[in-house]
Amino acid sequence: MSSSRRGLLAGSAAMAAGAMTGCALPAGASRAPQTPFTVAQATVPIVGSEQAFPVRRIYCIGRNYAAHAREMGSDPTREPPFFFQKPTDAIQVVTPGAVADHPYPPLTKNYHYEVELVVALGKGGRDIAQADALGLVYGYSLGLDMTRRDLQREMGDQKKPWEIGKSFDKSAPIGPIHPVAKVGHYTDGAIWLKVNGQTKQNATLKHMIWSVAEQISRLSQAFELMPGDIIYSGTPENVGPVVRGDLIEIHIDGLPNLSVRIV
Repeated sequence: MSSSRRGLLAGSAAMAAGAMTGCALPAGASRAPQTPFTVAQATVPIVGSEQAFPVRRIYCIGRNYAAHAREMGSDPTREPPFFFQKPTDAIQVVTPGAVADHPYPPLTKNYHYEVELVVALGKGGRDIAQADALGLVYGYSLGLDMTRRDLQREMGDQKKPWEIGKSFDKSAPIGPIHPVAKVGHYTDGAIWLKVNGQTKQNATLKHMIWSVAEQISRLSQAFELMPGDIIYSGTPENVGPVVRGDLIEIHIDGLPNLSVRIV
């Protein structure tokens, strides 16, 4: 057999094998596209598991404690809940029992803390009834909504979006996720924050204007919620500034304290 004939047969066999491989894919399936680089998936450890919680979106509710709404110049008796988002790379995982270094961000001279209950969703949906909303919750944690307050206010005064004040690198420190199957739901209990051992924020979860169930229900009217979404559920009054060297400690009853040092 000539070398040209052998090459033709080999090429035909290769094409047939490729066609058979393609036909072996399930109906409607497609191969994952090749990408020029890899983008890291933000995850948060799950307590009692080797798995990690994959973060899809970070929603934050504004002015959800009446006294905080007043200190920010708003009327909590009339204002419906509003939400903003942070990028997933705002996540900074903080290990209980350790002090994490938290970088003081650029461009600001008025860097504020806000302690919050964090809700992690394991299910999604649209137009979720309030009575069904807690069924979406996978677990809870506590975290910080760190804020470049001067930049937020500057943008607000100009009627411009204020992501630059809220949505920057590592602006969402968070502890491990505690599955609701093990800890239940958090509807009451103390929430506080200390700076250098001095109490700055001190309230209870019952002081929320909008409950976790109400927040989920409201959010689902505007967005299709998905597994992997997390919600920062608002902060009590007495937010304030920190500088390099300050030690922040946060607490919610039933969850381990977290600590970060501003560096």
